Amino acid sequence: MSRISERFRQLTARDRKALIPYIVAGDPAPSVTVPLMHRLVESGADIIELGVPFSDPMAEGPVIQQGHERALKHGVSLQSVLDMLREFRQADRDTPVLLMGYANPLMHMGYAVFVEAAAAQGLDGLLTVDIPPEEVDDINRELKRAGMDNIFLIAPTTPGQRIEQITGRASGFIYYVSLKGVTGAGHLDTAQVAHRLADIRRYSDLPVAVGFGIKDAASARAVAEVADGVVVGSALVSVAAQVVADGGDAAAAIDAAGNLLLAIRQGIDCIAS
Repeated sequence: MSRISERFRQLTARDRKALIPYIVAGDPAPSVTVPLMHRLVESGADIIELGVPFSDPMAEGPVIQQGHERALKHGVSLQSVLDMLREFRQADRDTPVLLMGYANPLMHMGYAVFVEAAAAQGLDGLLTVDIPPEEVDDINRELKRAGMDNIFLIAPTTPGQRIEQITGRASGFIYYVSLKGVTGAGHLDTAQVAHRLADIRRYSDLPVAVGFGIKDAASARAVAEVADGVVVGSALVSVAAQVVADGGDAAAAIDAAGNLLLAIRQGIDCIAS
């Protein structure tokens, strides 16, 4: 059983929902990433999703796009992200970490080389936005060999046949995109989310985490009522960036993101009390 699957199993046994924060590696500065990861765990993160900076992050809204741009200005690469993961693992061997990114850097490094390097640093899973299920067999083969999960996105418009195809190749959990469009956009309709999760669960017994449009304790709590996990990204990236823009230092940015995640954790936990 992978570390991600084991974490979901533990949470289910405790009647808790997974909280999965997303941050861009290297944003607002490379030195912030590892301390921020540790602070997020202290604030209640169950799994960390680490964004790999990319020049054309097409699935992202303006907030996270700007995070990618800031990280790239610092020269953060896929290898840099793996180095950050290695540093994180020096103090935390338990928290599952997955990378979210795009195919080009992986192909440039080579799937086998990437997976070997990532596994050596303690990576647990990969979410590649632009590799469709029809083209995933090569990297899936390498991931399975290393015991790492391949996480897939399912959108509000994904038809049933496509859901079946995606879930048949996925492991760890399914990431349901609650809104049409890019990250950070739109209004969250939790009734529609519940309806779509029921559709997904007809095809798979994998846990389903929901992201996009979750920005505070109230929206996270509403989603956690129907989902197995909640992904929070743009809100965290935004609050840390705003602190820095207002003249705050790295410690203040980490505090702001950590405090926001803690409030969201408390909001989610209210559903079980």
